[in-house]
Order: sequence, then C-alpha cells, then structure tokens
Amino acid sequence: MTFLALLLALLLFLVAVTALAWARERSLRQAAAARHRGELAEWDRRGTAEITEQAERSAALFDRMVEGVIVTNASGRIRMANRAAEAFFSFDAAAVGRTLLEATRRHEIAAVATRLEREAEVLGHELLLEGAGSARFLQVNALALRDAGGGRDGSLFVFHDVTRLRQLEAMRQEFVANVSHELRTPLSLIKSAAETMLDSGQDDPAMRRRFLEIIDRHANRLTRLIDDLLLLSTLDSGRVRLELQPVSLRVAVQEVAEDFQGRARARGVALDNTVPGELLVRADPDRLRQVLANLVDNAIKYGRDDGQVILGGMPAGDGQVEVSVHDDGPGLSAEAQPRIFERFYRVDKARSREQGGTGLGLAIVKHVVQAHGGEVRVESRPGSGTTFFFTLPAEARTAVGSAHSPAAR
Repeated sequence: MTFLALLLALLLFLVAVTALAWARERSLRQAAAARHRGELAEWDRRGTAEITEQAERSAALFDRMVEGVIVTNASGRIRMANRAAEAFFSFDAAAVGRTLLEATRRHEIAAVATRLEREAEVLGHELLLEGAGSARFLQVNALALRDAGGGRDGSLFVFHDVTRLRQLEAMRQEFVANVSHELRTPLSLIKSAAETMLDSGQDDPAMRRRFLEIIDRHANRLTRLIDDLLLLSTLDSGRVRLELQPVSLRVAVQEVAEDFQGRARARGVALDNTVPGELLVRADPDRLRQVLANLVDNAIKYGRDDGQVILGGMPAGDGQVEVSVHDDGPGLSAEAQPRIFERFYRVDKARSREQGGTGLGLAIVKHVVQAHGGEVRVESRPGSGTTFFFTLPAEARTAVGSAHSPAAR
C-alpha cells in the first residue's frame, strides 16, 4: 500500500471518528434538552398544583374563619364573603355582585362603607343585630383597599362577634350591683340600730337587747355573704382542694336531714330519705354536705307548708350516681330555669330576702358539683314542684357508716 493510500485511509478514519463523536454529542444534547423540557414541565405542573392547593387551602381557611369577612370592589359591590359573614346576615353565595345594603339589609354597614370614601379605616364600630328573641353584637373593622397606583380598589370588612363579651360585661355589672345591694342592706340596719342605741337606747335594757340582736343577726348575714363570695372565688379559680373519699350517700343525706329537722317541723314539712343504703359516692364529705344543705334548705324554704321533701339517689351509668332533691312548692317558670344557678338570681326576690338567703347557694351547688366532675340540673313545672338533680362519681367499694367515713359504726 502506498503512502498516499495510507494517508487517505487515515483521513477517512478521522472523519468517521469525528462524525461519530459529533453524532454522539448531538444525541446527548438532545437527550439533555428533552430532560430539561421534562423537568420544566414537571416544575410547571408542580408549581400549578402548589398554587392550586394553596388557593384551595386559603379558600378553606377563609371560609372557616370565626370572623365574618366581606370584600367589595371599587364600585362597592361584594367581591367575596365567607360563611361567617353569610351566617351573620343570612345571605348566601348569590350575594356576590350585590351592594352591601342589598346583601346585609343594614344601613349601618352601608354608612361605614361611605365613611371609607374619606377615611383610610374604620375601627371598633359596634353593630347590634336583633332577631327572633335574641340579640347579637358585632364589632366592625373596615379598611379601604388601594391599587398599585393608589386608586380606590374596594373595601375590606371584618366582623367580630362580641356578644359573649357584652353578656359577660352585663353579668359583671349586675353582679357588682347585687353585691352592693346585699352588703348595703344589712350594713344600713346595723348602722341604724347602733345609732338608735347611741342616741336613746342605752338606758333601756329591753331596747338595748333588741337592737343588739338586730346587729348580731345582720352581722351574721354579712359573714355568710362574704364566706359564700370567697368560696365562689376559690371555686372559680380552680384552687379548691377536695378531700375525696368513699361516702355513704344515704348516711350523708340522713345527717343533713337531721340537721334541718327543726326548720322542717316548724313548717310541717316531712323530710323523706329514699336513698338506697348500698349507694357509695367518691366525694369530699364536707362539700357534699354543703351541696345537700343548700338544696334541702331551698326545698324547705320554697316548698308548701305541711308538705314533703323527698331526697333520692340512684345509679346513673358511666360510673356516676344521681342524687335528687324534690319539693312540692309552686315550681319554676320556663324562663327562670336556665338562670336558677346564676349568682344572686332570685325568682321571688322579696320572699328570698325575707327568709335570709344570700342568693349564692345554688351557684355554690353548681360549682362544687362541677369540681367533683359531676353535673347539676333542674326540672320543674309551675304548680308541680321542683326537683334538683346532681351527679357524683360512684365509689365501687361497699361500705356503710357516717358520711365522713365508709367504715361501719
């Protein structure tokens, strides 16, 4: 083979190798470009899915907000509203596109929207919604929305339901007024008796004794009131300590019934203990006695003369025992029953004060029972008497004896 032929063969070989390398590189570039396009497509798909998911999550959160939210466009028509806003004003998704006045039927909200035309925001505006037998207080906060150029782009309205806060404030004011009244009455009588003794009663033993008895009686009334207030404060704070132990319910009821026999006989009232002897509860004996004493005291006080108070108990399931105290008095109206456990609530104010109660007994009953993990309720119909029920944890062990010890005497 000549030199020229060898050279030609070498050139051909180099050309072939170069062509193969170029083809391989082209193939690799095409594969890389395909992978890149695939990655871009995957990133795009993932980005779209994340945006969609985020939008759905935001929409779900928007709808689940406790606060009502309404967003309007530049022309004052509703752009979007969540479920809370729909519930507050009784409209639905069809309200989108309507004006605030058309959707809410509240001129006060339309007036807030008008204020936003000249103010950047409106804060703390209160709105009263009155419905069928109920009232709801809403606090309205509104913000004027602006576009990138600073032009008007609609409004944002947020509605906070502050009904519970207003109710608590009303209860606080009523509580302060009631405490003031309950303190003022015995203090006035004590002061009056003391002034009379200082002026003219010192030399008359009979008069001096009578006014000293007035002072003593109303000082004791003040002491009971203050003790009850302090107990309720302790119960409210959760600092009350219960000495839980097995207690024979029948024995506990019998001990309280014996304590009230004198008062019951004075009105001709029979106290009937129907609690089965085998019932045991896990309770603080002193607190249980306090609950029973308050309920029996009320039953005697508000039952009819020559009547009957029945004290009962029975297993209630779920490891509970239900205790009942029934009187045959005039009963409670449907309006009074939901409020009967409120502090200082009195169905018959004149009769209650005449008989010397502090107005806190049933509130103490409720809090003591709840501290034991139980519940309290009342059943009554006018003219058919009243029954108070409360539950306590059952004690599995069998024992008899005093309310302060399950051991037999």
